[in-house]
Amino acid sequence: MPQRGVTEYYQRLLALAFAVKEVNENPKILPNISLGFNIYDNTLLARWTTPAAMQFISPKDRLLPNFLCGVHENLLTITADVTNSYFPIPQIFAIYKIPQLIYDSASIILENTELPSFYKMVPKRLDQFRGILKLLDHFQWRWIGLFATDGVTLQWFIQKMVPEFSNHSICFAFLDSFASFEYDVEKGNFDRSAMYLSDKIINSEANILVFHGEATNMIFLTYFLSKGIKPQIQNPKGKVFILTIGMELKTYLWNYDYDIRDFSGALSFALQSNELQGFQHFIQNRNPSNAEGDTFIKDFWTDQFHCISQDIVLDRFVLGNYSGRAYSSPCTGEEKLESLPEHVFPKSVTGHSYSFYNSVYIVAHALHAMIASRSRSKAGMKRERRSLHNHQPWQLYRFLKAVSFNNSVEEKISFDQNGELIQKYDIINLVTYPNQSFKRVKVGRMDPRAPPGELLSINEDVIVWNSWFNQTQPVALCNPKCPTGYRKKRKEGESFCCYDCIVCPKGWISDHEDMPVCSKCPDDQYANKGQNACIPKTITFLSYEEPLGISLTISTVSFSIITVLMLRIFLKHHDTPLVKANNRDLTYTLLISLLLCFLSALLFIGRPDKVTCFLRQTAFGLVFTMAVSSVLAKTITVVLVFMATQPGSRMKKWVGKNLASSIVLSCSILQGVICLVWLSTSPPFPDSDAQSMTEEIVLQCNESSPIMFYCVLSYMGLLAMASFTVAFFARNLPDSFNEAKFITFSMLVFCSVWLSFVPTYLSTKGKYVVAVEIFSILASSAGLLTCIFFPKCYIILLRPELNKREQLIRRGKNSRTM
Repeated sequence: MPQRGVTEYYQRLLALAFAVKEVNENPKILPNISLGFNIYDNTLLARWTTPAAMQFISPKDRLLPNFLCGVHENLLTITADVTNSYFPIPQIFAIYKIPQLIYDSASIILENTELPSFYKMVPKRLDQFRGILKLLDHFQWRWIGLFATDGVTLQWFIQKMVPEFSNHSICFAFLDSFASFEYDVEKGNFDRSAMYLSDKIINSEANILVFHGEATNMIFLTYFLSKGIKPQIQNPKGKVFILTIGMELKTYLWNYDYDIRDFSGALSFALQSNELQGFQHFIQNRNPSNAEGDTFIKDFWTDQFHCISQDIVLDRFVLGNYSGRAYSSPCTGEEKLESLPEHVFPKSVTGHSYSFYNSVYIVAHALHAMIASRSRSKAGMKRERRSLHNHQPWQLYRFLKAVSFNNSVEEKISFDQNGELIQKYDIINLVTYPNQSFKRVKVGRMDPRAPPGELLSINEDVIVWNSWFNQTQPVALCNPKCPTGYRKKRKEGESFCCYDCIVCPKGWISDHEDMPVCSKCPDDQYANKGQNACIPKTITFLSYEEPLGISLTISTVSFSIITVLMLRIFLKHHDTPLVKANNRDLTYTLLISLLLCFLSALLFIGRPDKVTCFLRQTAFGLVFTMAVSSVLAKTITVVLVFMATQPGSRMKKWVGKNLASSIVLSCSILQGVICLVWLSTSPPFPDSDAQSMTEEIVLQCNESSPIMFYCVLSYMGLLAMASFTVAFFARNLPDSFNEAKFITFSMLVFCSVWLSFVPTYLSTKGKYVVAVEIFSILASSAGLLTCIFFPKCYIILLRPELNKREQLIRRGKNSRTM
């Protein structure tokens, strides 16, 4: 039951007639049997379908269903597009067990019906929507709008397909049905409906709009888009329409004015098609004079060639007016169908025409199989053909379901276990022209039963997009993609496709657009400035080659040389009063300790290894403890010497080398015990620090036990504070042989350095931690060397006259007098 209002449907009728002609001329399929067909045109009006359907099961020229007397035609199958029928025609025919080849392209009512009489010639909605999903995925379109044919289909889509679309990160600007504005059409409120639809589509934020419906919905869509608010909008935004099977753009016999530019660049799903050998020759010479039995060609010819056919009955004209148009020139019979524009009469075989062609062969092969199964002999086959009118339609069921053959283009035709034709479908690109014509360009193919990777094949190079997009692939996003270095943050109260872009946290990256989360760089890498790539960190340590290492090395060597020179000076002048006055052995011990302190700084420079890490902190702690304990011994010796000079003092027995040696030895041994415990329990080891510095991996010595490290420092600081305290209280003693003032200043420098060391050490990162410790070692050692020994060297070298016993005694008396 075709629909005459659509001009391309005439090609479907010709494809049907062509197939019947081929079958009847092929003695191998149905020898001595001729197929026939009746066609009914409902002109897109559902209410006209009902009486025609009843006529199929009634006597000729009488509408009496169930009364089959006088019925001479042997009805085998019905081929029908039922999307425009609101009366349950398929269910009625199912009662009579008549096989039906159904072209149901929009309604979901029949999709859930499992009746043996239904054989579906159009892919089911689930396959179509999954094909659309694959298409959206291919072009990375994520923000779309959708119109469904009716509310039932819309609810089915929301329940069944929306979760599947969401799993592919696709969401909807709107979900609506044609029924929401067709209701106003029923009341005659065309303007309101046109405004509603036009505003919904044109002002939508989505560039991609999916339309699922049938021919009637397409008429409403084209009409209301033309009559809506678009003419009031300057440079309206372009859209990409995705049309399902049944919503293809068509030309109608009644040519109302509408603008097809909205459909420029649309992608339409269509039944697959192939060119049929001999079909073009079949239609080339067709005209009203040689098309016997074709009751549609005269109306089609008259309207499309704008001429009057001589065979048209005069009473159908009123003052020369036919179908709203006045034609005065007669049809010559020289008009050719191939001369009509592509959008009026397609030159190539459309998907529906190809499917109608296959439906005839499906019935023919099923009928052949049924006859062959009943009789294997030639005589038996002849009897079966003669008694064919006694067969019941339901007897064809199992043969239809089992039909499998290769058609004239060597394509396999068969049904699956659900009575659905196994077929692919084409993807058509609609190209429009200023003269309101258009053509269909096949740009791809979809195979619902192919493996996931082969489901879609599409040639993007031949697609012509809407001119608004300047021939670039449209983008369908709720908002622009988040660039690399940013991540998506969902907007509260909006669809998950709508989001803000926020920069990745420091040290994290996003190396692709539209990343939902940022990823952290590995420990041995860091994020670049744009935070879209990880860069390998450089390995670093305080080396001898870099400026800081060179300067610290030079300082260490310089102070070591100065210390050695001072030791040589004191050794050379060891018999002078100034050297002898304050315990020469302690002086030598202190100078040697300071020399070792300076040299210990070299253990902190260079690439850390097991040996340097093992010795670094313990050697530093031991030599500094020896130096500080020597200063402490000197201070105590000075105090005891002056106390021993007092009349009746008992301190004389404590004055001597043994006391000083005991102090240095005992203090050093205790520090050695602490270091030994440290090394035996958790010794330092080489390690790398990838966290402290952003762009560097610092090679360092891990102290392993920070507690033991701070125990070493604390003990050394305790000795220094003790030396400072004793020296401070002894600073006013006579200075002839008194070093208390110099020791006080040296300990003040020493304590200041190491008190500032702790917070600086804890706040510094990378290789500069080592530099801070080296600086503290050099500064504190230099403080001791400078404050204690420089004044003595000054006297020994530059004021030798003061390095005499008489001068020292005189200065001591003057100090006591004061």
